[in-house]
Amino acid sequence: MAAAQGAGGGSAGPSGPPASAPGHGGGSTAVAVWEWQDEFGRWRPYRGNVCSYIEQVIQASQQKGRRSGSGLVSSIPLGHADPALAPYVIDIPSLTQFRQDTGTMRAVRRHVFPGDSAAGQGIVWEWQNDEGSWSPYEMNVCVFLEQARATNHQRVDLGPLGYNYEVDFVAQVQTNKSTRFRRSVQRRLDAPYPVTTSTTPLHTGVGCSCQQCWPNSGTGPITTRYRHSMTNSPNSSTTHQVPGRTASVSSSSVGFVPYNKPALTGARSTPRLNAQSTLVLAQTGSLSAALAASNGVSAQVLPVKMSKSSRVSQALAATPTEPESVVKKYLEELKGAPADEDCMICMEKLSSPSGYSDSCPSSSIRPEAVGRLRNCQHSFHLLCMLAMYSNGNKDGSLQCPSCKTIYGEKTGTQPKGKMEISTFPQSLPGHKDCGTIRIVYHISRGIQGPEHPNPGMPYTARGFPRYCYLPDNEKGRKVLELLKVAWKRRLIFTVGTSNTTGESNTVVWNEIHHKTEMDSNLSGHGYPDPNYLDNVLAELAAQGVTEDCLGQ
Repeated sequence: MAAAQGAGGGSAGPSGPPASAPGHGGGSTAVAVWEWQDEFGRWRPYRGNVCSYIEQVIQASQQKGRRSGSGLVSSIPLGHADPALAPYVIDIPSLTQFRQDTGTMRAVRRHVFPGDSAAGQGIVWEWQNDEGSWSPYEMNVCVFLEQARATNHQRVDLGPLGYNYEVDFVAQVQTNKSTRFRRSVQRRLDAPYPVTTSTTPLHTGVGCSCQQCWPNSGTGPITTRYRHSMTNSPNSSTTHQVPGRTASVSSSSVGFVPYNKPALTGARSTPRLNAQSTLVLAQTGSLSAALAASNGVSAQVLPVKMSKSSRVSQALAATPTEPESVVKKYLEELKGAPADEDCMICMEKLSSPSGYSDSCPSSSIRPEAVGRLRNCQHSFHLLCMLAMYSNGNKDGSLQCPSCKTIYGEKTGTQPKGKMEISTFPQSLPGHKDCGTIRIVYHISRGIQGPEHPNPGMPYTARGFPRYCYLPDNEKGRKVLELLKVAWKRRLIFTVGTSNTTGESNTVVWNEIHHKTEMDSNLSGHGYPDPNYLDNVLAELAAQGVTEDCLGQ
């Protein structure tokens, strides 16, 4: 990460917004910025090189469409622009980012800004998060801050942009106007965002309802027929992530694959969990309680260590994990493909060969073979399911891309560590009738294994130990028991790229949200939150962790 640049000039200035308030302005040069929406409703800009790639793909598709009369590209694999984003695909018809290994979908949008704005100059404003790393503001905030700095403001209020913060350019801090909590801010130079030939008024601040502020502005209408169906798909106005899946790979006009596919060799097809790498809860029979009578705190420690054997490794030893075997175990091959139904993975007709025929060859599965999942009855090309499985954890389980039904026992890639549990009498806001459960996760830095994105390379573990809180009531204890199962299956954390800092090869949360603060829920990480326990139960169920797992 580049060092922080200098803040505003030394001359005094007003604390209000800059003279040119956010809105629309003229100009002939514009840049396009693509952003994705996190689970708290905040928009995170992709980096300039990623946005350039997205724009190039769309422009190439438009040019090809004008020559051949075909529609625009349906999906854009971001791994082609940044290897750290390999699991992610942008589905253009629904304006959704789809993470292929977890099924998580997030809304995306496209905004156009003046070429002389912060976006056009590659200037990004960032705030320091709880892990000590830097998170970018959404781009219209960056533009607003840069304009204020350029006009010699010492302070600026982000209220007009919907944020309850003030930014002091001299002290380089952001202050919460309600709690007065302060965070450091910095100004960083990055690659400029791509120039676009938009004919609509240029965006210079807060998004509004004009045509230019709609996600597709500047690229023309997207005319590709939206051939696949999708349930609970978020759109550009969604404020929270909705779990689900969407299409992933290529359209009939532009042949893209989601990300580079490894060859299906024996070494890459072996089980990822084994006697040397499996993580399990210590077999203590019952939880050991270390009572601290002086302060009324009851501590329950669940050490997690490298184990010589476990039920997980034993089960995997009996589970076929050769990709072809797993696909054939859970899908029944159809004698005739449905005539007018699409494969949700490659977006080709099921009556046509798989879109993965070239990138994922198989000696035992024909390109035109179609199979139906045995329980949910959804149909896909067998070769597409083989490609999807081969690029996942290869743990012997499959997840339906359509309804997310899990076949087999899903496991993850969480590094080794320790999970500690304690209780204390203090209540959480919104749960005054009970005490509190505290979970502490310990994970240290290490070397990536074969199941991780970059085997043999180091990974970092920022912000550990991590403290999390649950109400000590019936539902809270149920969530706790399921989190123990998820921990044993290595589903709580993974190694990847941090959504908040952009750092790659680091330990990150794995789509099961935790409350890391007891109160002050302005950040979304604390209490009160009346929906949290139900939401996390749904997230656990999406990973295959349900009440049926308890007692196994």
